[in-house]
Amino acid sequence: MRRVQHDRPIITSLFDGQDFYKFPMGQFAWMRYPDVDVIYALRCRTKGVHLGELLDLGRLREELDHVRTLMFTNSELHYLRGTNEYGNRMFCEPYLEFLRGMRLPEYRLEKVGPDIILEFRGPWPMVKLWETIALAVVNELYNIMLMKHLSRFEIECLYAAGRLKLAEKIKTLLQHPDIFISDFGSRRRFSGEWQQYVNEVLCEELKKQFLGSSNTGLAMHCGTTPMGTNAHSLQMIIAALRAGQKDWLRESQHEVLEGWWQQYGHGLSIFLPDTYGSEFFFDNLTQDELRNWKGVRHDSGEPFAFGDRLIARYERHGIDPKTKLLIFSDGLDIGMILKLHAYFSGRIKLSYGWGTTLTNDLWPNEWRDGLWYGPLSLVVKPKSANGKGTVKFSDNIGKFTGEPSDIEYYKIGAGYTNIDYVECKV
Repeated sequence: MRRVQHDRPIITSLFDGQDFYKFPMGQFAWMRYPDVDVIYALRCRTKGVHLGELLDLGRLREELDHVRTLMFTNSELHYLRGTNEYGNRMFCEPYLEFLRGMRLPEYRLEKVGPDIILEFRGPWPMVKLWETIALAVVNELYNIMLMKHLSRFEIECLYAAGRLKLAEKIKTLLQHPDIFISDFGSRRRFSGEWQQYVNEVLCEELKKQFLGSSNTGLAMHCGTTPMGTNAHSLQMIIAALRAGQKDWLRESQHEVLEGWWQQYGHGLSIFLPDTYGSEFFFDNLTQDELRNWKGVRHDSGEPFAFGDRLIARYERHGIDPKTKLLIFSDGLDIGMILKLHAYFSGRIKLSYGWGTTLTNDLWPNEWRDGLWYGPLSLVVKPKSANGKGTVKFSDNIGKFTGEPSDIEYYKIGAGYTNIDYVECKV
């Protein structure tokens, strides 16, 4: 396995670091909202870490400039062309042709005090493809910076610790053959090479228990299923476009769900309910939506209470929870996966989208000499849509995104009263 490289580009393909959900969401935006002007912005949620003081901004600019030279290749477009759900092609030829001629739009990078501003602006179908690539670049540059403080022997020990931790995870999972996992770790991975190593090992050792990766390039490389449907930015942007109208949050939710179902049907029908609080989301679902959509992804809030409420809701509406899928994806580690599985197994179908502690579990997770030797909680989220501020709540107020005045406006619209706070560590 190759080590983190200092002399080659971090991103060598627009498939590398690109979470698969970007493509169905991108096609959805391209077909329905092609001219919406958006700004996506980087945010570091790890307290005490100031990227402007730690990163080589010249190197960061070089990496981002290099990404802007890349274009989708014929083989990558051919791979997307062959992606289907239940025998139906997922992507239309006009959208693939749009991708063929596209380069990622410009970015804004500035140092402001000890921190940085990193923003991406342009048409929504293009800008959204920056998100996970930018996160992969920033994370790897942070890890390169940390390793400059280590000796050669310490670096060897770091990789050895990562392999041992991975081996323990695999050993544990093999003892529970009914647990199925997917790699959701592109955005906060240790490095591209390490994520590839992890995927190759999981394919060889876990076989049927490893369902695939959200990383489109690795799914293509390993011959696994590309995992993903949609993300919070879909609801965030459409809600911003409707802000100021009567019942805009409810109407934007219906607009998202109806449009998504019309375009992708049952194949990609996984609810992501917590953008403005899960209770608001589920209270505004129609009976048909609850019955027809195949499952739900949990991404914030207390997971056991969330699952209990979900199962109870299905049962109240005469729906057998055992026919539905619950995907846990919020800050998982092997211990939490085992606890969740023991609690919910047999009550509902289960799967686990495993991120940071799968693809970035090498560091000791400690402060040393003023540096955090551990994963960063980084996000790139929409900041505005057609000049209107975007907002995301989640079921954890520690994940709030948006300007304070916009957040208050949305809280009133959603009737949001949650006060639960959990620090975002991964």
